[in-house]
Amino acid sequence: MHFLEDALISELRKRNEAALKQLYRDNYAMVLRLIINNNGTEQEAKDVYQEAIIHLYEKLSQAEFELSCKIKTYIYAVCRKLWLQKLSLKNKFVRIEEMERVPEADTAANEIEIKEKNFSAMGDSLGKLGEPCKTILEDYYLRSLTMEEITQKFGYTNTDNTKNQKYKCLQRLKKLFFEASK
Repeated sequence: MHFLEDALISELRKRNEAALKQLYRDNYAMVLRLIINNNGTEQEAKDVYQEAIIHLYEKLSQAEFELSCKIKTYIYAVCRKLWLQKLSLKNKFVRIEEMERVPEADTAANEIEIKEKNFSAMGDSLGKLGEPCKTILEDYYLRSLTMEEITQKFGYTNTDNTKNQKYKCLQRLKKLFFEASK
């Protein structure tokens, strides 16, 4: 049996074991990647994931708690916060002051969800942009090519023309992005 998001939350509140298993199964790989990619081990990922599941379970047992984002986003935010705390305890994360500014899990989860939507809208907009604009913007912003390199690559007569073209492409991208974000 596979529960959809709302049904999963409802079943978790009822302490349905099948729902709990689904929760574990559906999100573990994401947490494992988060921890492994940030100086962690598989065992540490399991520990962080277990703590996050317990945190969510406790929150769902509170009648006034309302999950305002997807479960996956919430779990990710909680795991990220827990992992930053563990890194700071291990002195692997030197910028402790940043950890102190990590917002509560609900706020972080909402921020992550908004960022995911914006990244998705930006990806869609970039796909609709067409050539040569897409490549010019990718060369400049993602590949960090200089204006001179882009000028040579596209055969523009000088860097001012390249800058002008980049500006027009950026304006088109912004227009597509804001249309996609509506």
